Amino acid sequence: MRAGARPRPQRRVRPIWFIVVEVSIVGGTGNEGFGLALRLAAAGHHVTIGSRDPAKAAASVDEVKRILGSDAPVDGAENADAVQGRPVVIVTVPFAGQAAIYGTIAEHLAAGTVVVDATSPLGSAVGGRAWHVLRPWQGSAAELAASLVPDGVRVVGAFHTVAASALRALDEDVDEDVLICGDDPEARALVGALVDDIPGMRWVDCGPLETARITEQLTALLITINRRYKLKGAGFRIVGRDAWGLPGGLPRGLSG
Repeated sequence: MRAGARPRPQRRVRPIWFIVVEVSIVGGTGNEGFGLALRLAAAGHHVTIGSRDPAKAAASVDEVKRILGSDAPVDGAENADAVQGRPVVIVTVPFAGQAAIYGTIAEHLAAGTVVVDATSPLGSAVGGRAWHVLRPWQGSAAELAASLVPDGVRVVGAFHTVAASALRALDEDVDEDVLICGDDPEARALVGALVDDIPGMRWVDCGPLETARITEQLTALLITINRRYKLKGAGFRIVGRDAWGLPGGLPRGLSG
């Protein structure tokens, strides 16, 4: 290693019982999506980075491999191809483009697919301020997403309060909790297990999808806190117990 060079982040050593999940990240070339791609690939899951522009997806794949190593479990594709046959799809796009994105991927989502919507409906989508909140008529962006996907697709709201900068800082654990809501308990648990496979992160079961009407608004609150304290990565930790997950208990992560 040349003098002053930054060491390559080490990927997680997986136990023999680790379950690899095929995850597609729509909007994976953006800050949040790319950060999730890095963390999930580093944890050992296979990640497909989706983009409207396949060339941008390929460039992000190259960047992940540059950071994690040439054998990193990641590939890229246009959004519709990226979600085809994937059991978990994470959508990380601005609210202004949310409906259009679902319009391009909905017919490619099979029944049983878990779609994780990370959209926060902020005023910047209509030319306003990012720390102001919009209210979709469905109640939340996650509920809007649920109205745009076929029957049988399970929508979960998550990652609204996780800073992209924290996700991309692979030399540090992510000191944040992820608030997860959705109407299907099994889908919430699957997404939570992915969260638990990211060092430092925990997930909190926040119940039905309509709770996204609350969790999505917390993004605007964090933007305000970051502005006032000149921060980049404010987040949430929920106190009261050492571990969260399902209220009845759940083995930590997909590695058991």
